[in-house]
Amino acid sequence: MIILRLDRVMADRKISLGELSEKVGISNVNLSKLKTGKVSAVRFSTLEAICRALDCQPGDILEYAPDEEPED
Repeated sequence: MIILRLDRVMADRKISLGELSEKVGISNVNLSKLKTGKVSAVRFSTLEAICRALDCQPGDILEYAPDEEPED
């Protein structure tokens, strides 16, 4: 499972959703979906713009957590 940590990075940088939306050039609605993890894909160009605006690396925003295996 991929976990989006955009909210954490935004809080660390003290930047609002509206401010980041302006810098990145995507709508508040789409950015909000990214922030809450309600997306199934992210374009590299969007990820690049977010990293540029927040001065961070993709790994600061995205985290991999293995799915728990069901018990036998």
